[in-house]
Amino acid sequence: MATLTQSNPIPAHELHIEPNELPKLRSNYGKYIESDSVGWMRSTPIDTPMEEIRRRFEEDGYVWMKDVIPREDVLDMREHYFSHIAHTGILAPNTSPRDGIFNPTNDPIAHSGVGGRDLPDDVAKVAALTSAHTTPIYLAFLEHPHLRGFICDFMGWKKDVMVHRTMLRHNVPNGLSTGIHYDRIFLRASPVDFLTAWVPIGDCSPAGGGLMYLSHSDALGRALERSFMERAADFSDEDRINAFNMNMARDGQLSHDAAALYEELSEEKEGKGKEMKWMVGDFKAGDVVFHNPYLIHGACKNEDERGVIRLSTDLRFYEEGSQVDERWMQAWKPDDGL
Repeated sequence: MATLTQSNPIPAHELHIEPNELPKLRSNYGKYIESDSVGWMRSTPIDTPMEEIRRRFEEDGYVWMKDVIPREDVLDMREHYFSHIAHTGILAPNTSPRDGIFNPTNDPIAHSGVGGRDLPDDVAKVAALTSAHTTPIYLAFLEHPHLRGFICDFMGWKKDVMVHRTMLRHNVPNGLSTGIHYDRIFLRASPVDFLTAWVPIGDCSPAGGGLMYLSHSDALGRALERSFMERAADFSDEDRINAFNMNMARDGQLSHDAAALYEELSEEKEGKGKEMKWMVGDFKAGDVVFHNPYLIHGACKNEDERGVIRLSTDLRFYEEGSQVDERWMQAWKPDDGL
C-alpha cells in the first residue's frame, strides 16, 4: 500500500488570501470609487520574520500587522471609550459600550469625532472627546508592551518616543471622518521622518469607516511635499511648517473626495510607474497598520450595515534622541492649532 505524504505547509506570511468581493468605497464627499480602482491590502501575520516585515514596509509604504495587541485588551479599551462618552447619547439603547453600536435616531453629523472636519456644537460632547485623550486607561493602553516592543524591534531602535498628541477618533455610520492626506503635512517642524501606527480599537469591516491607502503613492507624497517646500521658500518659519495653507483644503487635507482625487492623480501619474488603487482591509481588534509619513490615505465613509462605530487611534513615533516636532508634545485639544 502506498504511503501518503504531506507536503510542507506554506508559511502563514507567504499566504495572501483575499476576500471574494471588493467593497464599495467612498469618502466624505463624492461618488463611489470605481471597482477597478479598489484593492485589498496585504496582511502580515505577527510571526512573520522581521526581515520580511521590513521588506513589505519598504515595498508598500505600509505593513498591516495581525494580532500585535491581545484582542481582549483592545476590546477593553473600546468599552472604556464608549462608556466615557455614553452620556452624549451616541450609543443605541440597550447595547453594550464594548460593541459600540450607533444610535440610528441621531444625526451623524452631531456626533462627529476628532478629524470629522467640524466638531459637534455641543460643549459636553467636545469635552468628552477632549478628556478621552488623557484618561489613565487610555494612557496605559498607549504604553502597551506588545505594541511598543514590536515598534522597537521593527525599527531597530533601542527606545522609541511617542508624540503626546495622539488622535483618538470615532467614525459613526454616515458621519464625517478624516480626509485624504499624508502625515508629513502635519508634522513638518522636525527634519526627521517618523513612523505612524494606526490602531483600530475594535473590529472594522471593509466598508466600516477604516483607513484606505492609495497604493504606490509614497513617491507621490514625497513629490507633493518637495513641491510645497519649494513654493514655501519665502514663507516665514511658522507658515512653512503650517498644515493649513493655500495648497491644502481648509483643514489641512489634500481632499475629501477620494474618487475625484484618484482621477486627478492617475492622470498626473499615467505612464510613470505602477498603477495606483485605493486599498482597504477587514481589520480586527489587535491589528495595527504601520505606514510611512508620505503614503497617501484617508478614511472610508462608514457604511457598516450593523451600525458599528469605527474607533481608532493614530500614533506617531520617533527614535529616542531624534529631533521631534515639539508642537505635538501635548495632548490633543480642539484649539491647539494643529
